[in-house]
Amino acid sequence: MELIFEKSRPGRRATVPPSCDVPERPPEELIEGRLLRSGIDLPEVAEVDIVRHYTALSRRNFGVDVGFYPLGSCTMKYNPKINEEAAGHRGFTDIHPFAPMDRIQGNLRLMHELGLYLAEIFGMAEFSLQPAAGAHGELTGVMIIKKHFEKRGERREKILIPDAAHGTNPASGALCGYRVVTVPTDGEGGVDTAALDRLMDTATAALMLTNPNTLGLFEKNILTIARIVHERGGLLYGDGANANAFLGKTRPGDLGFDVIQLNLHKTFSTPHGCGGPGSGPVGVGPELRGYLPVPRVVKEDTSGRPRYRLSFEAPDTVGAVRSFWGNFLVLVKAYAYIRALGAEGLTRVAEDAVLSANYVMERLKDYYDRPYQRRCMHECVFTGARQARESGVHTADIAKRLLDYQFHPPTIYFPLIVPEAIMIEPTETESLETLDAFCEAMIAIAREAREDPSLVKEAPHTTPVGRLDEVRAAREPDVCWR
Repeated sequence: MELIFEKSRPGRRATVPPSCDVPERPPEELIEGRLLRSGIDLPEVAEVDIVRHYTALSRRNFGVDVGFYPLGSCTMKYNPKINEEAAGHRGFTDIHPFAPMDRIQGNLRLMHELGLYLAEIFGMAEFSLQPAAGAHGELTGVMIIKKHFEKRGERREKILIPDAAHGTNPASGALCGYRVVTVPTDGEGGVDTAALDRLMDTATAALMLTNPNTLGLFEKNILTIARIVHERGGLLYGDGANANAFLGKTRPGDLGFDVIQLNLHKTFSTPHGCGGPGSGPVGVGPELRGYLPVPRVVKEDTSGRPRYRLSFEAPDTVGAVRSFWGNFLVLVKAYAYIRALGAEGLTRVAEDAVLSANYVMERLKDYYDRPYQRRCMHECVFTGARQARESGVHTADIAKRLLDYQFHPPTIYFPLIVPEAIMIEPTETESLETLDAFCEAMIAIAREAREDPSLVKEAPHTTPVGRLDEVRAAREPDVCWR
């Protein structure tokens, strides 16, 4: 396919700008000379050529509107387009963060009610909607934990994190000045409670725990884990990235979690990928409310009429963690999602997510090995170690071959504790026909790996670009194509 510059022909143009309707002045009177450019090298193409060029490029992109995205842990799922329409309402898009509060009562009400919904769904005392992503919510949560112990005059210098955790967990702990200590996984894919009991001491601020974890497994010893942490005076932090596995079924606050961050852009209806947009609200138990970021949306009853305002009155707060009040339009989509589904609908989300993952696990378990023989939650984890051992076909090869079957590959080589890991999250939104088609492709690849390994190891064969040499690309980015 030609580059847009290769399509360029002198004198062609896509538009004709209107005549200038203001007095013209020399450019140097308007812009500093050092900032002026001349001879800008732009392609010269007709409208029809530019439209066809970029339309053709867009058809080479893969997106959730094109096909199945089985990425595990923080997946892209299909989200209702009506929520995008709601977020595009002029009353939401045409406001300024510094608008007078009397002019944005509806917006403030939405934020206040969303915070109440999240607190009820997850069993927490209060939520801040300010963090801009899941990892940002993590960082905010650890900042709250640190401020809590500083306020109590306790010197706690380490934080415990399971070896199956998201990589952002240790990063958040380290950024807050904690020494990160790893807790091993036991033979059933959960936290090794004996090891936790040894490691948890009065120098430990918290355990950061994802539940269900990145192996797709629920921590069945969660009450014991919470007891061990709390008996030593520590706090239990919950990474809520996998919340679509338990909506309406259980609440982290009821299980003993003191802090939790969510990924609204995964669980509550914002397309997630390529870096954003996101939202990572952080919720806390009653003891920690005073440390939440400011401002907070406060509801007042003025002459029998509710009024909402932004409050900065919180002497123990960790302060603002983002400019203005958060990624507001993501909050709108989450609010619309919750209101549309209601309590019964959110529970159905969890039921369908878990059912889909277990269906995929059952269909593929004879073709790919499983590191842990347990019923999974929202995602299932396999290993391609058998294929690598028997025919030299590695997990990366399987992922590349899936492209030939028109499927985006699942997450691979994570969790790190599973060799040749294949992490599949089908989500709650995919049909049985889609799951069957994906499973048939995975089964076919397992057969190819056994009967014709080179076919898999040289994949993809049908994409515009062949296999990237990732190792060489890191050293020589200009020659990374095969």
